[in-house]
Amino acid sequence: MKVTIRAATWLNDKDLLRAVRSRVFIEEQAVPVELEWDDKDEQARHWLAVDADDNAVGTVRMLADGHIGRMAVLADHRQQGVGRALLEAAIAHARDSNQFDVYLYAQVQALAFYRKLGFEAYGPEFMDANIPHLAMRLQLADKRLAGTHGGDFAVQIPSHQLGFAGRFDVKV
Repeated sequence: MKVTIRAATWLNDKDLLRAVRSRVFIEEQAVPVELEWDDKDEQARHWLAVDADDNAVGTVRMLADGHIGRMAVLADHRQQGVGRALLEAAIAHARDSNQFDVYLYAQVQALAFYRKLGFEAYGPEFMDANIPHLAMRLQLADKRLAGTHGGDFAVQIPSHQLGFAGRFDVKV
């Protein structure tokens, strides 16, 4: 069965994205509706897996800070590489965008899947939508460069080089 991964937007593909996530999360996993839908979808990058008839069979999103989430593959398309292809598309985008790392909150039952792609678990197990999860991270670069990855960066410079004592913060 041929499946294609393509970039998607909430504006243009909301119905397809919602259909897959509704079936997987709300119907199969009993995630409460109010937990599934948030205000982050409009700003997120999305990818869709579509079959030869252009039916959506999987999806994933990534936020600007490298948070990958809402990965869902319809039951009859699992164990066929669809989830891996979706995740690889998000990771490739993060690399192309010079992200230092990406992270996600994995359902405990899916840890082996993410580990095969290089993700490492960290922190304690926690419950999200009554499902046990662990935080996982994949480092993409050796060094973090200020101004490339967004966020607040504190830059320490010896006072003798500045001509005054202290530190300054750079907001990028």
